[in-house]
Amino acid sequence: MSTLQDKVLAALSLVIDPELRKPITELDMVGDIAGTDSQFSVEIKLTVSHCPQATQIEERVNQVLVDSFPAAQVSVVMKVMTKEELDALKVKLRGGAEPKSNPFGVGSATKVFLIGSGKGGVGKSSLTVNLAVELANQGFDVGVLDADIFGFSIPAQLGTKDRPTRLDDMILPPIAHGVKVISIGMFLPSNEPVAWRGPMLHKAVEQFLTEVHWGTLDYLLIDMPPGTGDVAISVGQLLPNARSIVVTTPQQASSYVAQRSGSSSHKMGQEIFGVIENMSGLKMPDGSTLELFGSGGGQVVADELSEYSDTAVPLIGKVPISVELRSGSDSGNPVVLSHKEDPAAIEIARIAGLMIAAKLPSANRTLKVDIA
Repeated sequence: MSTLQDKVLAALSLVIDPELRKPITELDMVGDIAGTDSQFSVEIKLTVSHCPQATQIEERVNQVLVDSFPAAQVSVVMKVMTKEELDALKVKLRGGAEPKSNPFGVGSATKVFLIGSGKGGVGKSSLTVNLAVELANQGFDVGVLDADIFGFSIPAQLGTKDRPTRLDDMILPPIAHGVKVISIGMFLPSNEPVAWRGPMLHKAVEQFLTEVHWGTLDYLLIDMPPGTGDVAISVGQLLPNARSIVVTTPQQASSYVAQRSGSSSHKMGQEIFGVIENMSGLKMPDGSTLELFGSGGGQVVADELSEYSDTAVPLIGKVPISVELRSGSDSGNPVVLSHKEDPAAIEIARIAGLMIAAKLPSANRTLKVDIA
């Protein structure tokens, strides 16, 4: 017959830690279980005293125990792991990997996509968020790294104000709409600006890759800063197997600048996965399309990058102007969830399908740019 401990552990295996996304029984968060079938107590050990999900975990534990033992008097005692217990948990979470190692290097099964643009204001971050949420909505484990250090906007567009939880040298990223996310904005008070030079930018990106516990991701999407500066070089060094997606608008002037972003990725040794033309026309009530920002810019970028890289670079999508896409970004409610029938949401879902169909890079590439 099952003992009281077996029964309680079986019930608590249904409680999933909101940050680590594993049962608390697997995370060694269940401590002493004492008493009888009619009256017992259970210790739950949080990773840190300031755990932001403590209330949620306690409420879920109580609910599961009430459902599983309706006739029993149950007492839940919330505690905090000792340093030794926390150290053991971190070793388990790393799965044998060394502390502060890059989990997305050679041999990683994660598909990494860099979403970049030549200039700001083309909707790069909105597309990053919606592509990530669409991939997560299809059942994949997805992370978003906001590498736009000066112009961070990903947390707001995902509708989260949660802060990361630090376990000594390990950072647990918040989760919004099923997507793990990290951004420098989560570490700053209010809307404080960032004024950093190159070495600090490199260190921030490196920490986001090596100190954040991403777990096993199917996809990592990186919202790149516009242009071809320090962060692009750092990402090129740290993620040579990543593929880049260049975002532009139909406007010819925008497309000319966007070519530099794709060219920069190619110099870093990264495959150019494709070009997305955003704000690609506005559907009118009579069924016609108003080309508010001109036309053809996306194809121009794709053609120029194909010639530059001597590889076919496709125009993988044309996302129309959408009020719902814009308002969803402002409210933190992505259009792919709130208005799936919107033409922009349909096109973004189609592009996500192309990303799903893509195979992993077959070999590591080398950095093709000299860094002084």
